[in-house]
Amino acid sequence: MNAPRAELERLQLEKINALLSEIVPKNPFQTERLQQAGIKISLKDLMEFRAKVPFTTKAEIAEDHRQHPPYGTNLTYPPSRYTRYNQTSATTGEPLRWLDTAEDWEWMVGNWRRVFEAAGVGPEDRVYFAFSFGPFLGFWLGFEAAERIGCLCLPGGGLTSAARLMAILDNEVTVLCCTPTYAIRLGQVASEEKIDLSRSKVRALIVAGEPGAGVPATRRRIESIWPDSNVYDHHGMTEVGPVSYECPRRRGVLHVMEDAYCAEVVDSASGEPISAGRVGELVLTPLGRFGSPLLRYRTSDLVQAVQPLPCACGSVEMALVGGILGRADDMVFIRGVNLYPGAVENLLREFEEVAEYRVEIREERSMTELAVIVEPTPEASGDGRLAKRLEHSFRTAFNLRVPVTLAEPGSLPRFEMKARRWVRRE
Repeated sequence: MNAPRAELERLQLEKINALLSEIVPKNPFQTERLQQAGIKISLKDLMEFRAKVPFTTKAEIAEDHRQHPPYGTNLTYPPSRYTRYNQTSATTGEPLRWLDTAEDWEWMVGNWRRVFEAAGVGPEDRVYFAFSFGPFLGFWLGFEAAERIGCLCLPGGGLTSAARLMAILDNEVTVLCCTPTYAIRLGQVASEEKIDLSRSKVRALIVAGEPGAGVPATRRRIESIWPDSNVYDHHGMTEVGPVSYECPRRRGVLHVMEDAYCAEVVDSASGEPISAGRVGELVLTPLGRFGSPLLRYRTSDLVQAVQPLPCACGSVEMALVGGILGRADDMVFIRGVNLYPGAVENLLREFEEVAEYRVEIREERSMTELAVIVEPTPEASGDGRLAKRLEHSFRTAFNLRVPVTLAEPGSLPRFEMKARRWVRRE
């Protein structure tokens, strides 16, 4: 989006007012909330929108679903109008069921196309989707968006990792879509099965689902596994749809599609706006999803947004340095240090000897303590110094004593979907 900032904000306000006009009084959930807040259908500016419209939280949506199963009351139209069913991946709490109309689905497909286009994907590309197609939104949107571009689309559901690798090589796939963790896992399987990835034609890996591509060490690890490739990050959520794309000029920076979303960054504790450059929680209002709308949705995603001045790529959209840094509910406070999962990921991925890891969090004597279990690669399994080297890196990077223990090769879980490496122990 290269329009001047003032024009972009005028467009956002126009779309917000169109959204409010459509959902009131048809949508019971939103109508009640807006009436309680004294909101009129037409707002005069974005400042009024942010000052008067209340936040929406996942807990409120989940409670509405529990009281009004199976889909809750956040529906603007009769059930017969909806054509798509998806559900959240239950990163936190129970999965939410989500319905979309055909019109809302097309809007989200258009947003996903922008993710591909920012990565230079065109009709000549062959795109492989390396995951089992379950009820999760991103898979289906990505597949349909690539199809609309004119790409040859190859689904990888129901196959082993080795079979997926052979399909990627045999079909001369040029674009691979998966999670950052699974991009690394495919490299491990290639090594185990003696599959030569130097034959790969993959030039772009488009990854999401977890912090990873925005973590420099993880990005380097992925690009070292897949020769002559570049990693492109993006993010989205079932509740709001595809949100961002990677800046084509600045690696590790995500642009929020602000012609499709009204975006804010607030303090996680107070909910107050924060200044550019500080880490805060991303709040989103989808501007084109009328059937199951969300107003000022607190995503729990932690970001560092820079001033929305013209970027090197020409965009004036919000820029998120480092992508999604983690989730507000994942950050831990260890002996005076705020520790984000992405920071731990970056430290561990600097060590090529680390094949997989798990972080365990315990409460001991009213204090939060953290321990790391590392599974070394087969080549490093006999290196008794690895744990000490990692502990030294934790002390250097965070001024924390973090005990590291080594697990047997192949003993830690592997992940095709979102990795769940942080575990709380009683």
